[in-house]
Amino acid sequence: MITGLDHVVVLLNDIEAGAAAYELLFGRAPSWRSRSDGSQTVLFTLDNMSLELMAPLGESVAARRIRDVIKLSGEGLASICFATSDIARMHRRLERVALKPDPVADVESRDQVSGKALHWKRTRATELTRGVRMFFLELAEARPRSPVTTEAAILGLDHVVVSTEDPERVAALYGARLGLDLALDRSHQDWGRLMFFRCGDLIVEFVCRPVAGGDQHNDKLWGLSWRVADIEATRARLVAAGIGATEVRAGRKPGTRVMSLRDGTCGIQTIVMEQSPQA
Repeated sequence: MITGLDHVVVLLNDIEAGAAAYELLFGRAPSWRSRSDGSQTVLFTLDNMSLELMAPLGESVAARRIRDVIKLSGEGLASICFATSDIARMHRRLERVALKPDPVADVESRDQVSGKALHWKRTRATELTRGVRMFFLELAEARPRSPVTTEAAILGLDHVVVSTEDPERVAALYGARLGLDLALDRSHQDWGRLMFFRCGDLIVEFVCRPVAGGDQHNDKLWGLSWRVADIEATRARLVAAGIGATEVRAGRKPGTRVMSLRDGTCGIQTIVMEQSPQA
């Protein structure tokens, strides 16, 4: 039913600052720029998903809604959009599992630079999503890729991280209701409980580190992990551009090396990962 992760949405006040930050981080140019009622968006499309930057535009109801979300939750990760090859079937499943989807809508977006159009069908789950804004999308045509502008560019997304205080309900939502494959469920004294759901060729990871007074009812989109071919070369490029990065270290997953980024990500917790061919 769900074939992968189509994109994640990042809400910002300043779209140009966000676009410049991610063009530097990715080593790729934006692939799509568009405007609609109350919003302006910039897309970066990588090997296995897209990152959508969105900012309010004007003073319409839609623009005020975006500003209200930013005021309440801050800038950063705002929603997740799953890909499906059959939106009608996906909609029926969402209804059966009580996620109360919106009616399927036909959407068109036109690129401000090329004038080309993209079309898709979309719905949104409105209930039982545990505070995570969740969309489902069937594309009519493939998005253009973001052109590489430098060496050691980001290839794609390895995993999106969600924090939770209730892993059992997470398992019920993402496993039983949405049908994602629970690939790993383990606990560690330093990391807490980790749950990994396969979503196409990447992972939706849930981290549970219980804290006093934590929100038992709402999860939070927390961070992103990006894939690279040569982590040393990527680190050298980013550090030379003024982005703070930790030293490269062994990752939790065998055969991986990772580094954390201290800035240049619009406030999103971010790591960069290299995976050996053997892994």
